[in-house]
Amino acid sequence: MNTPVILQASTTPASPTLVLRPWCTDDVAALVEVCRDPELRRWTSHVVENDADGAQWVEAQQRSWAAGDRFGFAVLEAQPGPVREQLVGNVVLKDVAPGKPTAEVGYWTATHARGRGVAPHALEMLTGWAFQTFETDGLERLELLHQVDNLASCRVALKSGYDFDSTLPAAPPSFPRDGHLHTRRVGA
Repeated sequence: MNTPVILQASTTPASPTLVLRPWCTDDVAALVEVCRDPELRRWTSHVVENDADGAQWVEAQQRSWAAGDRFGFAVLEAQPGPVREQLVGNVVLKDVAPGKPTAEVGYWTATHARGRGVAPHALEMLTGWAFQTFETDGLERLELLHQVDNLASCRVALKSGYDFDSTLPAAPPSFPRDGHLHTRRVGA
């Protein structure tokens, strides 16, 4: 998938206007700032400490886009004034392959954006794009995994139409605790 993808939507007048687009080098400084949040670090497996780490992370996102198997989007909130967009999160579609009926989604939200509906809104945008883009390749189901003690992620999954499927055993180091599997099928 070599064409640039930019998704933009606002579901209600009260909800933020979000822009989803592939990560770029201009995002590094904002990424480093957002990743200083201890709560975000608690739930993610990638540590971004400085600009060099941020640049490597963004380059990895870009390589995955080029490979066509992982599609990470910076989630930006449209802002009035000279700063037109603010980084508020990340959503990703992982493990996509032609003929494979399932793929995985993931996300994180910046501290300043939590509790405002950003994560469910961005996840819904990603879900619609994923099914629209990859249904002809056989994509039928998306899976969302989170640790059982991540109650906020469980709420986001349910708000976004991802039904609880099962509890999975821990798989360290990526999943040091048991996890919840949520799923959503095309057309749901």
